[in-house]
Amino acid sequence: MHVGGGGHETRSQDDETWMRAALEEARAAAALGEIPIGAVVVKDGQVLARGHNLRETERDPTAHAEVVAIRRAASSIGAWRLTGTTLYVTIEPCPMCAGALVLARIERLVYGAADPKAGACGTLYNLVQDPRLNHRLAVSGGVLEDECRDVLRGFFRGLRG
Repeated sequence: MHVGGGGHETRSQDDETWMRAALEEARAAAALGEIPIGAVVVKDGQVLARGHNLRETERDPTAHAEVVAIRRAASSIGAWRLTGTTLYVTIEPCPMCAGALVLARIERLVYGAADPKAGACGTLYNLVQDPRLNHRLAVSGGVLEDECRDVLRGFFRGLRG
């Protein structure tokens, strides 16, 4: 699925490669007892930063995978503007994370599974392409969707079981 801003679908084989890196991060979160969501920030074929949920570990409600990865990417390049980057994340970002993507000037978002409860990149809201904001992202969803969804489902099934 592509949520368009008038642009062309830019999905590539690299999208699956980088989404697999985000899935590795999601599994690292699960190993910590965190909700398994992972993210990576990529520029020019290189990972600038990785992140996974750390809300429980850091006792920080803002320590979502995307925010962790964005903070680390900004630190790695010494600038808050992450122009020319793509953020890969295993689930569609929430409103807080979507806002962070806009503020960081990330060029493109690629996510795995849509989030019908909190998705803010085309499902419930579309903050990242709102024409009233000063920056909009290209968005591709559904990359390795089943695998991304299965990681989350397995985690929650383990909690209930």
